[in-house]
Amino acid sequence: MNENLKAFEELLNIMDELRLKCPWDKKQTLETLRTLTIEETYELADAILKDDKEEIKKELGDLLLHIVFYAKIGSETNDFDIADVCKGISEKLIYRHPHIFSDVVVADAREVEENWEQLKLKEKGGKGTVLEGVPQSLPAMVKANRIQDKVRGVGFDWEEKEQVWDKVKEEISELEVEIKAGNQDKIEQEFGDLFFSLINTARLYGVNPENALERTNQKFTKRFNYLERQTMGVGRSLKEMSLEEMDVIWEEAKQFDC
Repeated sequence: MNENLKAFEELLNIMDELRLKCPWDKKQTLETLRTLTIEETYELADAILKDDKEEIKKELGDLLLHIVFYAKIGSETNDFDIADVCKGISEKLIYRHPHIFSDVVVADAREVEENWEQLKLKEKGGKGTVLEGVPQSLPAMVKANRIQDKVRGVGFDWEEKEQVWDKVKEEISELEVEIKAGNQDKIEQEFGDLFFSLINTARLYGVNPENALERTNQKFTKRFNYLERQTMGVGRSLKEMSLEEMDVIWEEAKQFDC
């Protein structure tokens, strides 16, 4: 623990020094750091998907720097400092884990999540709404998954996960009807409903839809890059090739696990 505290103290001291002497660090504000923090968060997410432990460590450091930076700026205006940040999250964790720090008994992780959501509403004096804590700026897929997690926390969910497949089939049928009718606005609405149902299905089966789709994005990119390299290697352009010719190389890429 002493080594951890010493390392954290060193980071705080470095931040003080940078804020005092570095022209770039001196001019930063909460607003200017915001977009950089978003970028760092995505870089950490990429490293986690790649299971690159060394890169994860580096990206966690970058995010920790941002937290310390925000706290430093807050201390300069006497609004909050790093101690307030740490105390705040500690108090929240203790309050929202009564099964650890009090005498509440839970059966499993799902009950923990349900209690968590109930306690969050209680913190707002019963005036808060279940979904108000979902950031509006989240990407649509991440937001849909978070919305579904939130409402599950108050019991709004399927009794059996297999029931969700009827909903997926229903949404596909409704989409097909609108496609035949040719109403573009309705088609878009039904695609949205179908995506929402599929995201819900992934959640019920313990799959994070964002991670699943990103893995497929990466797999497709590798296979397409292989296709492109092989084509260029024989002096041809993809535009000159037929789809059948491309499929042959695509199957090769799959065999090489590209």
